Amino acid sequence: MSDVEMSVEKHVFEADVAKLLHLMVHSVYSDKNVFLRELISNAADACEKLRYEAIVAPELLGSNPAPRITLTLDEEKTRLIVEDNGIGMSRDELVESLGTIARSGTRAFMERIEAAQGKEGAQLIGQFGVGFYSAFMVADNVDVVSRRAGSDKAWHWTSDGKGSYTVSSIEPAEAPARGTRITLHLKDDAKTYTSRWTVERIVKDQSGHVPVPISIVEKPGAEPAQVADGTALWTKQKSEISKDDYTDFYRGVSGHYDEPALTVHFRAEGRHEYTALAFVPGSKPFDLFDPDRKGRMKLYVKRVFITDEAELLPRYLRFARGLVDTADLPLNVSREMIQESPLLANIRKGLTNRLLTGIEKLAESDADAFTKLWENFGSVIKEGIYEDFERRSQLLALSRFRTTAEDKPRALSDYLKDMKEGQTAIYYLTGDSLAQLQASPQLEGFRARGIEVLLLTDPVDSFWVTTAPDFEGKPFKSITQGAADLAGIAKDESAAAAANPSMTEFVAFAKTTLGDVVSDVRTSDRLTESAVCLVAPEHGPDLQLQKMLQGAGRVEGRAKPILEINPAHALIAALAAAPAEDEGFLHDAVKLLFDEARVLDGDKPEDPRAFAERLSRLFARALKR
Repeated sequence: MSDVEMSVEKHVFEADVAKLLHLMVHSVYSDKNVFLRELISNAADACEKLRYEAIVAPELLGSNPAPRITLTLDEEKTRLIVEDNGIGMSRDELVESLGTIARSGTRAFMERIEAAQGKEGAQLIGQFGVGFYSAFMVADNVDVVSRRAGSDKAWHWTSDGKGSYTVSSIEPAEAPARGTRITLHLKDDAKTYTSRWTVERIVKDQSGHVPVPISIVEKPGAEPAQVADGTALWTKQKSEISKDDYTDFYRGVSGHYDEPALTVHFRAEGRHEYTALAFVPGSKPFDLFDPDRKGRMKLYVKRVFITDEAELLPRYLRFARGLVDTADLPLNVSREMIQESPLLANIRKGLTNRLLTGIEKLAESDADAFTKLWENFGSVIKEGIYEDFERRSQLLALSRFRTTAEDKPRALSDYLKDMKEGQTAIYYLTGDSLAQLQASPQLEGFRARGIEVLLLTDPVDSFWVTTAPDFEGKPFKSITQGAADLAGIAKDESAAAAANPSMTEFVAFAKTTLGDVVSDVRTSDRLTESAVCLVAPEHGPDLQLQKMLQGAGRVEGRAKPILEINPAHALIAALAAAPAEDEGFLHDAVKLLFDEARVLDGDKPEDPRAFAERLSRLFARALKR
């Protein structure tokens, strides 16, 4: 019997490994693809360890100094082989590194794993070798052959992960010249990992930027094809990266085929160190308003992909694409479901500030590019005015709005410069479309006085205006709510008409006729062309927000509106002068005026049948004359 055959050692796991692996496979990882990331990460670490040891002992590199990771696909034998030419492992290191689960001992280890499932920041990978053992999610048996750099001995570790493993010496010729070869004998439901398309996609998605080149051998004996070159764009100096380089990387990380509207690339140093590369797309993603949509920023640790579900940016910047890479974050057991941590909070704050600053600089340097960015993402950025109190002033200054003054979007700073003497508020009107708002009767008094009004058509507009108390000391005020307060800005030419006794009587009659349908009827200083309009009471939501809340089932009914009457309008003047004994006609007229106001506000008559009957009576009266 040879020395090699005599050196086989069998080790029995002391812990209940079957239960442990069941727990890990079904609880720790939700995505089986993660096993390949783990094995590539370990291989890259082995190459990095060799690089550092070779600084002192360059002979360890031998005649093959370049690091590499090779993935060999063997469809015929249903195997996947992951090989590196890194530092390799001795017999003791094999037992130490891959027998950690056994050495951690007893049921206490599983209890720690179970306890860590619900805890933030659990740091178990690396301590217990769980990363390597993810291979058993897809493999019935795993063979590890390793030879330490500078050694003339090679070792073989094998296990089915169910209760024991063996370690044996093998002929050096059967092992890599240095490094480690891991052979996964795949389960029946994991045969797809012998497909080049599948493996290459996983590598590029999860491990395409590790610091070691990765090649795929499509079948044993075939020539290796490089799928990752071992360089990471974000680690280079910005001066070394061309615009085309950024664009190519953006297209790869985002899945878009346009050019980025904005690129933000920086390295943060100090208490926390990380590198960030973020892009604002040049076009609007189709799922931008999907309520279940999450961000698309990827988190890397030491250039190894961890997750694309970490909240690295607030939701109102969810359109951004890119990544953050840090060496300060430990590799967590549940990498793909990593929780918030102080470091991530710091990254989130720094990345958000840098991205907003980049958008501000674009607004200053390239108005056309910023206008296009705002058209695509302004409605989402405005969510931050509602959600992000800390940056509310910054977001308001950054925002652009359509107004009654110009056809192009305007900044609030421009609005303030053009405010009329005596104007104390920033006036706005919310609605479903720009055409509807521009035709609104509530605008007439403001337009006649040359007062600019913000025309807000995005759904979020009805919400942020309720939480943003002011901009540079000027409060926001809806022109469909409360009194218009325009008398102090320009001469009120309708004052004499409103003071006419017959007009006063008509307003009182209208209020009595409409009863509890309205909260009040009054003359208006906001109307110059239309006869009537509806406004909301001074306190509470404006008309548009009431509609939205009612449509969403948040309120059962709307607050009773106020009917405002234009005393200078010819129709109103004629009705006010009509004989008092013609009460039936006046009653119908007041009801029709109220329905007219509802139609102008985008609604329909409250009682369509009654509306039609009143209109018929009015036509009959006109034909008799």
